[in-house]
Amino acid sequence: MEPIRPRKLADDVQQQLLETIQSGNLRPGDPLPSERELMHSLNVGRPAIREAMQSLQRMGLLDIRQGGRARISEPSIGRMMEPMAETVRHVLAHSPMSLEHLKEARAIFEMEMVRIASRKRSQADVDRLTRILDRQAAAQDEPRLFMALDGEFHREIATVSGNPILSAVSEAVFLWLTDFHVSLVRFPGLEPLTISEHRAVLDAIIAKDATRAAKAMGDHLLRANELYKQKSNANSRSAEV
Repeated sequence: MEPIRPRKLADDVQQQLLETIQSGNLRPGDPLPSERELMHSLNVGRPAIREAMQSLQRMGLLDIRQGGRARISEPSIGRMMEPMAETVRHVLAHSPMSLEHLKEARAIFEMEMVRIASRKRSQADVDRLTRILDRQAAAQDEPRLFMALDGEFHREIATVSGNPILSAVSEAVFLWLTDFHVSLVRFPGLEPLTISEHRAVLDAIIAKDATRAAKAMGDHLLRANELYKQKSNANSRSAEV
């Protein structure tokens, strides 16, 4: 048997507010009762109310603005992913195997995304991807911009699917990997190779060749992952010395 842990007042307040939000009586954009009204109806102090609301804000359920009432948030897959960012970074920083698993999952995900993009793409989609790639090619001497456009190219491919969940997942995964991607995957001097690999992906999308697009994306990400391993192993040997 486990000992019973006492709950904080804020936990109880949060549960009550959560039930109110999930009841369906309030819609996105609707305000909650004021802090004073909640204090009176729940018979708790202001600190418990604020702590509960801040927790719900971190969960993406409430919008809290200074000087106004808290409101029910608009549903957003992107906001759903945001609270996970710091936790995921912590896991990746301290669990090399988790990092390897995420990179493997990303490769599988992006290969499927580029298949979908190849089948669904419009000329407007092709034009957007071409503009991003042209800008990236022109930014090879600007590391930060180069990497930002790298992420934009991959995210735009997910956007072509027309599925906002896939777009949000693509955005989140790239952000989770950004710190590792910049310091470990990007090798100075290999920017032209990255551009040529991106062009191979784009050419397959333009041709609506889903199989070739998936192979080009897989080759691109596999090459990046192998370089990561080489540099990571070199860094480990340097640290040991």
